[in-house]
Amino acid sequence: MHDITVRHQALRLLASGLSVAEASRQTGASASIIRLWRDRAGDTPPASAVCPRCAPVPLPLAPADNYAHLLGLYLGDGHLVRRSTNVYQLSIYCDDHWPGLIEEAARTMALVLPGFPVTRRRRNGCTELKSMSRHWPHLFPQHGPGKKHERAIVLDPWQQEVVSTHPGPFLRGLIHSDGYRGLNRVRHQLSSGVRWYAYPRYHFKNESRDILALCCAALDLLGVAWRFNNRNELSVARREAVELLDRHVGPKY
Repeated sequence: MHDITVRHQALRLLASGLSVAEASRQTGASASIIRLWRDRAGDTPPASAVCPRCAPVPLPLAPADNYAHLLGLYLGDGHLVRRSTNVYQLSIYCDDHWPGLIEEAARTMALVLPGFPVTRRRRNGCTELKSMSRHWPHLFPQHGPGKKHERAIVLDPWQQEVVSTHPGPFLRGLIHSDGYRGLNRVRHQLSSGVRWYAYPRYHFKNESRDILALCCAALDLLGVAWRFNNRNELSVARREAVELLDRHVGPKY
């Protein structure tokens, strides 16, 4: 007799596209009992219940602000790869210096696509958050072979609507993956001697011109002043702009 949580785990693995044999290997339940659970799972919610893009008429994402946040994380430090015939793995890489951001990213992944486990793998200086499902490509149609900056990154209309409605969470994902909030120190020579001043500012750096443009557009939606430092990096340095962005992004933790 298996605990009900084992049954639910096995059914989730099957729903993600894994085989009965693989579900058996991961849960420890026999293949025959997993087939029985599968065949009697008449009350199992359909795919559209966990993936709104799979419904006959695609449904709005809920909660949309969490999706905007995860989209920013994916564009900054994430990738999507195929693991089997129809199963994809979404990976988000988080710097180990910011444990709070790791926890927040894991919660966001679980909220966007509930029912699919989020696992962790320690890397050199970072933690890889992983979730496997056949639905991730439906939520991130920007996926493709090669690096993001070597291909076009264009949001689908439904994604653009989400980002336009929730630019703050989107920027939070972008900046907490490929940006930072720090202090800029400026040296002034005065008649009384050298004086140092320090003020906070945000930076966002990415090799993709398309992703930089998405960041700029989201900042414009919030009314945050920004400028390019160089070809692949922008900054927010004006006091009122930093204070405004603090309400939506804030420092890493």
